[in-house]
Amino acid sequence: MKKIRFILSAVVLLAISVQAGAQSGYKIGDAATDFKLKNVDNKTVSLSDYKSAKGFIVVFTCNHCPFAKAYQDRIIALDKKYASLGYPVIAINPNDPKLEPTDSFEAMQVRAKEKGFTFPYLFDDGQKVYPQYGATKTPHVFVLNKENGKNIVRYIGAIDDNYAKPEEVSNKYVEAAVDALLAGKPIAQTTTVAIGCGIKAQKM
Repeated sequence: MKKIRFILSAVVLLAISVQAGAQSGYKIGDAATDFKLKNVDNKTVSLSDYKSAKGFIVVFTCNHCPFAKAYQDRIIALDKKYASLGYPVIAINPNDPKLEPTDSFEAMQVRAKEKGFTFPYLFDDGQKVYPQYGATKTPHVFVLNKENGKNIVRYIGAIDDNYAKPEEVSNKYVEAAVDALLAGKPIAQTTTVAIGCGIKAQKM
């Protein structure tokens, strides 16, 4: 009986370990897998659709979070600055609308129209994409760089160092990362701590 309990305990611990590893997400240098998610215009979007892109600014964000709201204009500005240079913004809402109704697909459509989003605003239906990335907050940014046909993760973290007061930002982390990639130089700071609301997901 003790042997059976020991084996069961070992199996449970292994399962927890595997699950934790699966949820840890991408690290710098990892190749991000592509996805196919529905945009607010009801069309599906994949990274592979962007044939001429040099990379992507993937932002996990949402409607309701005050941090996400504070950064919406800055996310629009990032897309306007870098899309034409080869690094478009791809925004993804990772939240479960059953837990946060203001993050429903219909509400996303309204917000995108109100703010005049210049980039795709995708719904992570079934919450399958954000765990692969390891996103934990809204907003949470992953800068990808196309290298040998793969989308390599080159920056993970916050947009900048002051969500509340844009005029007092000292470090524009995402801009610095993309500027370095465009210049063919190493990124000085590849990871920062994402500041925002926790992603709303059903507990397993």
